[in-house]
Amino acid sequence: MAGHSRWRVVRFALAADPRLDERLRSEPDIELTVAPFPKTPEEVLVALKDADLYHVASARNEMSTHTFVTADLLAKFPQLLAVSSYGAGYDSIDVAACTRAGVAVMCQAGANRDSVAEHTLGLILAVVHRIGEQDRRMRVEKLTRREDLMGREVKGMTLGLVGIGQVGMRVAEMAPVFGMKVVATDPFVAPGEIRRRGAEAVSLEELIARSDIVSLHCPREKTTLGMFGAPQFARMKRGAYFVTTARGGIHDERALADALASGHLAGAGVDVWEPEPPALDNPLLKLPNVIASFHTAGVTHEARRNIATMGSDQIVRTLRGERPPRLVNPEVWEAFRARWAARAKAVSPANSPG
Repeated sequence: MAGHSRWRVVRFALAADPRLDERLRSEPDIELTVAPFPKTPEEVLVALKDADLYHVASARNEMSTHTFVTADLLAKFPQLLAVSSYGAGYDSIDVAACTRAGVAVMCQAGANRDSVAEHTLGLILAVVHRIGEQDRRMRVEKLTRREDLMGREVKGMTLGLVGIGQVGMRVAEMAPVFGMKVVATDPFVAPGEIRRRGAEAVSLEELIARSDIVSLHCPREKTTLGMFGAPQFARMKRGAYFVTTARGGIHDERALADALASGHLAGAGVDVWEPEPPALDNPLLKLPNVIASFHTAGVTHEARRNIATMGSDQIVRTLRGERPPRLVNPEVWEAFRARWAARAKAVSPANSPG
């Protein structure tokens, strides 16, 4: 085990609300290191030496792959007790490898739920009312017929949520204000709970066939990669809309562009890409009926404040041996507690169990 007398938390110098560092530095038993962006794997090895907890970027394109928490990285740092993601996602963390190594993983799920839900509704309104298309055209041409840019009302439309966790549930709460009917599918939520969260529980196939708007709110993982491709877009209603604030790679960008260009789908709102940022020649960026944003749904001042507050609180609780509220791999807890207890003896006798 590491020989230092305080819990050592390491993060790289990625933008974060100052509340994160302020809280951690106020704890007498925690030593926070904010290391420069690592340019090489060797710099990662130096930075994480003796780290008890690694606070890592949550999105794949924010940092180099050698900063990701993989089985190989874990093997190099057997003293590592826990990993915390910067945000609600944890794409950069191999959770299964962490569980095998007895490493607890926590994320900040729910901290940015309001921001992402609001952005989702913003994309829906912008694409259905053709607001983005009008804005772009008015800057380069003199319009003569308002009817050429006629949009639609969302009132009476069926909104299909693929995933009804923290963000999906908030969208389900907000959508009826606009007169939308909400259906949802989620393999991790029982039908009764889906109903309690404000949506009719349906299968994915039924959701695709019934929805006027399909909105993705599921995590990026093996079961969801490529979930929406040409077959799924073809089964959506003609004239339907597709929106995603989930993660890039869950939908096939080329297939979506084809469905839009053919006229089968009326429009799309896309906040997430594969890779990020998307190439300037990405076909979706060439289409007038696409509203594009730069994975900013959860990037607001309020969301960043909430993420910093939740993240620092979970880090402090975990290093005290308390179970964090957003533990991604709960099955690791007993193994983590045993490893934590051994390390706690070196930090402070008061932390030692029994």
